[in-house]
Parts: sequence; C-alpha cells; structure tokens
Amino acid sequence: MDLVTVLFWIIAIILVGSALLVVSMRNIVHSALALVMLFAMAAGIYLLLNAEFIAIVQILIYAGAVAILVLFALMLTRTDSLSTNSNPNNKQWWLAAIISTLVGAAIIFAATFSQYSTAHGGSGAGYGSSACHLPPNNVVYIGQLLYSPTCYSYVLPFEIASLVLLVAIVGAIVIGREE
Repeated sequence: MDLVTVLFWIIAIILVGSALLVVSMRNIVHSALALVMLFAMAAGIYLLLNAEFIAIVQILIYAGAVAILVLFALMLTRTDSLSTNSNPNNKQWWLAAIISTLVGAAIIFAATFSQYSTAHGGSGAGYGSSACHLPPNNVVYIGQLLYSPTCYSYVLPFEIASLVLLVAIVGAIVIGREE
C-alpha cells in the first residue's frame, strides 16, 4: 500500500469514529466537539482527492464557523443541563437505523453498478466533457467554470444563489429585529 492509501484509511477511521461519537455521546458539548473533528477529517479526505479549495472551505466554514456557532449557542442557551443528560435517546432509533442502512446500500449500489462508476470499468461518461482543458490546479478550474466565456459558465446559477442568500439574510434580520 502506498502512503495515500494509508492516509485515507487513517482519516476514514477517525472520520467514522467521530461521526459515531457525534450521535452517541450523552453530553451535547462533547458531541459538538466531535463534530469539529468530523469536519476536519472530511477536509482531509478532500485534500486526498486533490480538492484543495473544497478542503479549505470545509475547514473555514464548517469547522471554523458552523461548529463554533453551535458551541456558542449551546453554551449560551443550555447552562443548567450541560453536565447532565443533554442528548437523550430518540425512541425511533430503529427507524433511523433502517433508513441509514437503506441509504448506505443505495450509495454502495450506485458506486458499484452505475454507468458513471469506475468500479466495473465504465468510462465515467459525463465527467470532464466540457470544452475546457483541465488546468493543473482545481481552483483555476473552478474559476474557469464560473466565469469563462468559452466553457460552460455557472455565472447565472452563482448569482441566483447569492440573491437567495441575500433574501435569507434580510428575512433573518426582519424576523429577529425587536419592535
């Protein structure tokens, strides 16, 4: 096995372990800290896939902002019950286990038998079919996909997403404003 495979297995084991800790820990603050570890390991997987931009965004936005926001919200709102059982078990855990098993089986089926899968020697049709050549850096490729006039441009969906986020921010301010 080469170094990348060993790193993948180490990161994957830590990722799955921290995901299990997120849903199984009784203290919700410890669960949120395990969520930070999960986000960091997901960024490690992205680095192994040569997706540096996604890995940096994963660290900055999810591990840096979302998880810290969750921790601050927990610490500011639940001061009396943090030391006790703050993450109770759900009564329908068996339904969640069945649905999770079905989703996992669907992912494994799609990854092994899909026409886009490379597991059975498929060509992976549908990927890399743009008119642009692939630059050595994926950040440059993302920029070309967003703004290049020769390749397919994602400028319109990008601008629509920014408008939707702007409307969500204005709506949150209106809802949260005290009269």
